[in-house]
Amino acid sequence: MQTLAPDNPETLSFDTEVAAVDGREVILHETYFYPEGGGQPADRGVIDDIAVADVQKSEAGVVHRLSADHDLEKGETVHCVVDAAFRTYCKRAHTASHVLFGAARRVLDDVGYAGFDIGEETVRVDFTADTEITDERMIEMERLANRAVWDSLPVSWEYQDPAVAREREEVAFNTKTEEGAMAESDEVRIVTIEGWDVAACGGTHVSNTSEIGPLHVLERSNPGEGATRVEFAVGPTAIDAAAEIHEGARAVARDLDVAPDAITDAVGRLTDERDDLRAEVADLKSELLGYRLADLDRVGRDGGTWLVGAVEGATPNELQGELEEYIDDGIDGVAVAGTSGETFVVVATDGDADANAVVQAVTGEFGGGGGGGPTFAQGGGIPVSPPEVVGYLRSE
Repeated sequence: MQTLAPDNPETLSFDTEVAAVDGREVILHETYFYPEGGGQPADRGVIDDIAVADVQKSEAGVVHRLSADHDLEKGETVHCVVDAAFRTYCKRAHTASHVLFGAARRVLDDVGYAGFDIGEETVRVDFTADTEITDERMIEMERLANRAVWDSLPVSWEYQDPAVAREREEVAFNTKTEEGAMAESDEVRIVTIEGWDVAACGGTHVSNTSEIGPLHVLERSNPGEGATRVEFAVGPTAIDAAAEIHEGARAVARDLDVAPDAITDAVGRLTDERDDLRAEVADLKSELLGYRLADLDRVGRDGGTWLVGAVEGATPNELQGELEEYIDDGIDGVAVAGTSGETFVVVATDGDADANAVVQAVTGEFGGGGGGGPTFAQGGGIPVSPPEVVGYLRSE
């Protein structure tokens, strides 16, 4: 016996006979409990006041696993009650996924289902598409989906021959669920949201999109296999998430001293100012570094003239371009030590002397590590002060 839940989603209380018993597992003569499948979790509820822990499909029928030992027997009439709140949530969430897919069809190119799952508080749909799901497109999908909810579109379902259903270009198939089910059945269930979406689906649904309530897209991610996962919420979770974002936006608006709808322009201006300040700071830092490098001592090393000294307020990476500018006909190499957490040494040469060999000599003398090429090398983690490194460089 298969479940009657998909075609009778409003039936939450029924009497039936026990068809089979195996420990805590019970098969009923008929059932309106929805077994886990197609991304929708199993219904909750009770059988003769015994809580139903799980509902699964099997070759023998729909198996209801009870949460406690019992004395139910084959042929006994039992009273069953499906948890109304959870059934309502699943109906709304499942139909909402169809509504969101319909929105995706209007925003993305060549969109397809790659997965679906109803969680305790959120729902996720995995999309495949030729179009990237950007933040802007994701928000547009949310806007269109909520508009479809507001428009109160009728939801209906019917059964068709699988071959006929496949010929209908408008029918969406979840490649991980419905296509496999079609291979095992001589009919497929088609759920239609009037004027919005058509999909092969065996889940429970509301009869009108207005029953879904608010839908709020939370995030997107990449689950692999060329798909994009969109996570969304319906009901209280959606309301709370939207309120949190609204509160955050108003707090930002207050800090910026602008209206909420002017946040984007205000942030744009601040971003431009930040970039200008960063560029100005970089120029000033480079100028200051230039003054400090101008005070380096000239020493004889490796048969040439070198500039050697200690420099503070710069990182090895910042020094690379600066040191290389000092290499000319009169300067064969530049070696400086500084601190960036720990003492470091940076060496640049014209290539006649090996910069890496100098770094290896310093780290071999004091400790630490590093490396590089003939014209530029750096070392770090040196357990002595920069003046001690400079003294070694001068003496060598």
